[in-house]
Amino acid sequence: MEFHDLRQRGVRLTTAAAVVAPLVVAAVLVPLRSSFANSAAALTMVAVVAVVAVVGNRAAGVIASVSAALWFDFFLTRPYDRFTISHRPDLEATIAIVVVGLFITELAGRSRHHWHAAAQGVAHVAMIHEVAELAAARAPETEIIDRATASLVTLLSLRACRFDPALVDPPLARIQSDGEVVHVNLRWPVREIGIPGPEAEIVAQWRGRVAGRFVLTPTPGLPVSTERRLVAVALVDVAAAAIMDQRHAL
Repeated sequence: MEFHDLRQRGVRLTTAAAVVAPLVVAAVLVPLRSSFANSAAALTMVAVVAVVAVVGNRAAGVIASVSAALWFDFFLTRPYDRFTISHRPDLEATIAIVVVGLFITELAGRSRHHWHAAAQGVAHVAMIHEVAELAAARAPETEIIDRATASLVTLLSLRACRFDPALVDPPLARIQSDGEVVHVNLRWPVREIGIPGPEAEIVAQWRGRVAGRFVLTPTPGLPVSTERRLVAVALVDVAAAAIMDQRHAL
């Protein structure tokens, strides 16, 4: 099963949990509703929303918040078993479940974003470090190039990548040192429509000397962030330095 299919299944499961989990918990509390304070019941429903928001995504958290408020009203407020609230404190508790649930959902979403960004940063540094280690160990040029091309495929979500030892005219769409992509003398909106194809390039150069170019076969229409493009350029720079050092030593 592909990663996309697994991700879609996970989204469906968390969405289902967002609807069902508050219902189940509210139903479990029904036998206790005469002796269980409504404020405590409301906190329990909020806890359910928090679990769904952390495990799932923003949409699941929003659905869970609404579901928790509805089933809290239906099962745990008077008159029971009806979507009607006759006491103001119960109304306030129901509204609080939605508001607090949405707040928790937003916090969980931001936390996931920061964690993902940090994990990506570590992975990007590791890619550059691997090439630098090969260079420091004076690994063969072919090994350095193979490692760099494999990293570029992963980093830029390419269909393929190869190394050419010389530049060719006319130039392909080019990822420049600032991460911008220039195609036919125009800056290309990579963040919106991806790297232009069928092929693009990153020039491998070090201290003004050209070692060659990495030719990229991009995935059509797939956006690539500026951060990833800058990491790709840095990785190519490290590879170019190693290649030029070995050529100079010959």
